[in-house]
Amino acid sequence: MGWVTSIAEDRPLPGGASGATEPTSVKGLVVDWGGVLTTGLRESLAAWAEADGIDYVHYEQVMRDWLGDSYGQQARVNPVSALERGEMQVPHFEEELARRLRTRDGLAVPAEGLLRRMFERFEHAPDMNAVVRRARRTGIRTALLSNSWGNSYPRDGWDEMFDAVVISGEVGMRKPEPGIYLHVAQLLRLDPAECVFVDDLSINVRAAVEVGMVGVHHTSYDCTVAELEAVLGVTLSAD
Repeated sequence: MGWVTSIAEDRPLPGGASGATEPTSVKGLVVDWGGVLTTGLRESLAAWAEADGIDYVHYEQVMRDWLGDSYGQQARVNPVSALERGEMQVPHFEEELARRLRTRDGLAVPAEGLLRRMFERFEHAPDMNAVVRRARRTGIRTALLSNSWGNSYPRDGWDEMFDAVVISGEVGMRKPEPGIYLHVAQLLRLDPAECVFVDDLSINVRAAVEVGMVGVHHTSYDCTVAELEAVLGVTLSAD
C-alpha cells in the first residue's frame, strides 16, 4: 500500500495493462489493498486530515521531504521505507510523523494513535473485493500484496478470498522492490509472467512489469475489470 498518491509522479503506463494482449497464459491475480480493495488513498487521507484538523498540504510536503518529489525516486533509507519493511516500530514512526505535522491552527498533532486514526478513514470497496472472489471461483490463483504501515488489516473472509497474503512488514520487503513480487509469485506456485498485478500507484505496477508480471494500474472499477477480463479471459463484472 502506498500513501503518497497525491504527490506521486504517476505517468500512464504504455499500452494499458503493460501492453499485454495474450490472456491465456495468466493464471494468477495479485492485488494491492489500500486504494484498490478500499476507497482511494487521496479521499481517505483527506477525510482523516479534515477530521483531525491537519494541514493536508503540509502533510504532502512532509512526504516529499521523506520520499522525494517522485515516489519512484525516493531515498533508500527513510521512515516510510523503514516502517513498511518492519524495521521501525509504529510508536517511533508516529512520533516522527507527528513531530513534522501541524494542525490548521498551528497546534501540535498527538502522536499516539496517529496511524490508527489515518486508517479509520479507509473504507471497504465491495465491488473490487467481489472481483477477486469471482476470479478465484473461476480457478484463478489470488494473492494480496500490500505495503503495511504497521496497521491491522480487516482479514475476515480472506481465507476464502486469497491463496496467499504478503504484507511488507511481515516479510521485510516492500513494493517496489523486485523481491517482494517474486516472493508472492512463488507462494502462488506461478512464474511472474503467469501473474497480473493490480495497484493504484503506477510505480508499483512498473516494478511488477519489470520482473515479468502483467501490470494493471487501478484508476477505476470499470477500467480495471475490463483490463482484467481481457488479460485473464474470464468474466469478472457483476451480473
